Amino acid sequence: MEFGWNTLQEEIWDETYRFARDELVQNLVERDKQGIFLEENWQAVAKQGIFGLHMPEAYGGSGYDMVTTVRALEALGYGHPDNGFTLAVGGQMLSIQEPIAKFGSDYLKDKYLAKLIDGTYKGAHGVTEEEAGSDAFSMTTTATKVDDGYRINGRKMFIGMGPVADVVVLYATINPDLGRWGITAFLVETSSDGVVQDKHQSKMGLRTGPFGEIEFRDVFVPSTNVIGREGAGASIFNDSMSDERSFIFAAHVGSMARQLDETIAYANERKQGGQSIGKYQAVSHRIANMRMQLETARHYLYKCAWLVDQKKSVALTSAMAKVTISEAFVENSMDAIRVRGGWGYLTEMGVERDLRDAVGGVLYAGTSDIQRNLIAGLLGL
Repeated sequence: MEFGWNTLQEEIWDETYRFARDELVQNLVERDKQGIFLEENWQAVAKQGIFGLHMPEAYGGSGYDMVTTVRALEALGYGHPDNGFTLAVGGQMLSIQEPIAKFGSDYLKDKYLAKLIDGTYKGAHGVTEEEAGSDAFSMTTTATKVDDGYRINGRKMFIGMGPVADVVVLYATINPDLGRWGITAFLVETSSDGVVQDKHQSKMGLRTGPFGEIEFRDVFVPSTNVIGREGAGASIFNDSMSDERSFIFAAHVGSMARQLDETIAYANERKQGGQSIGKYQAVSHRIANMRMQLETARHYLYKCAWLVDQKKSVALTSAMAKVTISEAFVENSMDAIRVRGGWGYLTEMGVERDLRDAVGGVLYAGTSDIQRNLIAGLLGL
């Protein structure tokens, strides 16, 4: 495992950082208050080629390895402090494009992949239901076989990009009695008759990333839109979740790095008792902890990327990465607020938003408790 960056990776980091800093619209305090998703930013990311970093060149991608892709996503998070938006970008790449590229037919790739990469389509990941969250395979959304396709009925909730998605990677059961072996993955266009996208739901953090329910009322999906084959949905989902757990926090690691640099600058500039507050041990130790947690998070992130590039199992490491990075972001955000004192509690400073955004990370893509269950199971417990 290499611990340095090659010239291409350095260039991509610099280019992505400058793009995120200079070309993505800021005015984030107001957008966060109102929960505004900016289509213009989405299209700018597509034009920059970010959606295609890890995608095949045949569909408009760059074909980069995962380490290089993750490096770019970290730079995106460092340069653009909108955690809700950068999470949505990562979700599109990992939960939507990756399963299509890995398991989709040539027909699905030809019809949808290029349009996802170039920003024409936005995707959502349809798994969670009211009674099927941590136990995802207890879902009740059904896909009934009919001539030339399926009729899908059910409701998905807590869906990132749900209110604005053009396509949904949807998981439904063809037979509840089959358990996980009945789960099948579909690609569903939200323009189809019977698809109802509810309005954006307000939430604690990540507010600039649309979030809501999607209902499927006797929606016809052609057989050509099955991803993989009937009954393979559980395997596709597990593979997708390994990718998501491993890399969905890449931009958040970038946010942690930016947060650390800004906190160091603040601690050096802020004076109390005739000296910079960074000279006080209580403050300097908090900042030292922030750096250590960042480096630990970054190690797990890039170890996952390296394992993927080496075509090695990432299941255990991805669960550890998910817990470590998500919980580190919460702790670092708390420390960033404590260093700033009352100023850190103010919205305009931005760190309270980081904390609100970070809390979501211990819940989505599998809670920290579920990840610890996975780790324990993989350790033979």
